[in-house]
Amino acid sequence: MASFSVRFLGCKVSYADAQAVRERLLADGHAERGIGAEIAVVNTCCVTGEAVSKSRRTVSRAARTHQRVYVTGCAAHLAGAFDSMPSNVTVVARPSEETPAAVAGDVGAIGCVQAHTRLERTRAFVKIQDGCSFSCAFCVIPLVRGGTRSRRADAVLGEIERRVDQGHREIVLTGVNLGCFRDREAGHTLATLVATAGSLPGVERLRLSSIEVNHLSRDLVAALRETPAVSRHLHVPLQSGDDGVLRAMGRRYSASQYVDKVRPLTDFNVTADVIVGFPGEDDAAFARTVEVVERAGITRLHVFPYSPRPGTTTAAVDSVPAVVKKERSERLRALSDELSRRRWASRVGTIDRVLVDRPGRGYGDDYTPWLVEGEVGQLLRARAVGVSEEGIVAVAA
Repeated sequence: MASFSVRFLGCKVSYADAQAVRERLLADGHAERGIGAEIAVVNTCCVTGEAVSKSRRTVSRAARTHQRVYVTGCAAHLAGAFDSMPSNVTVVARPSEETPAAVAGDVGAIGCVQAHTRLERTRAFVKIQDGCSFSCAFCVIPLVRGGTRSRRADAVLGEIERRVDQGHREIVLTGVNLGCFRDREAGHTLATLVATAGSLPGVERLRLSSIEVNHLSRDLVAALRETPAVSRHLHVPLQSGDDGVLRAMGRRYSASQYVDKVRPLTDFNVTADVIVGFPGEDDAAFARTVEVVERAGITRLHVFPYSPRPGTTTAAVDSVPAVVKKERSERLRALSDELSRRRWASRVGTIDRVLVDRPGRGYGDDYTPWLVEGEVGQLLRARAVGVSEEGIVAVAA
């Protein structure tokens, strides 16, 4: 029996992939340890240059404290990303579906196995799709994860049922490009999968991790609205509010099309990603992004300074000075804080169901943060009584 630890960097897809490796090692009879493990698995990220640097630092630290280190995830596919690492580091550049078996095969199975290992969080991330077949100019993900491909719907639904049986109160459907999910043989699209998953016994809350604005079809929005278990939250990447920048990025919508799609979703809390400092973004283009964020009713932003990625069409271009990127990032993050507080203030006096995921804190149905006392893992009714810097202050209702 070997002891191991698993760490992930990056997005919810990275978390789901790391958990798949963890489950496989546990199922093979190995023991998980927070400290003093023999083996470390580091599921890496490469969405920005800083993400790769952070991944390298994490792997280097793990190599000093573990006998063996397995590097998995997106950055494992970047040529040279982990050159000059110690000899106890193994880079596993395999498709995400094959990675758990590859790592487990190298570690080796033992006789004592554990079935249906529980995830540690109160919510379970269920991956339904991987890869992307589009070609945004800034994005390396299609190169490291391959083209879009979907899991079978029955496998997804079976995993959801298993997570519910394990006690998870919230199910998050995740993938690189969720709107591309298809199970043609079973006749499932994302809309029908949402409706079916949300009707499974025991599913108390169902949420999408992210959805591209192009995939906000009438059928999908109707399924989200008509399925009682669905959380009223949508994360819809914007990236820029300037049409010229969007065209240069290779995005497939204009700023006005984005606004037209999301502005009617007043019953949803809409959050977004924005890239600042993309080549060609001048002050006027940035100002249009700020304007679109407010017009679209977005309440929270994930802000990423542009970082050239190897293998992309803009890999050799980085025309906006770092100091300008930093200033624009700070302005957008300040705006994000202001918009969040506006939404939090609008909730004062209302009652919501809050999933407590850590002591004194949880998330409402629309994924707003609520500060309320309750048992971790509890889905409780809470009344909003105020607002702090961290979220909505609430008491049990």
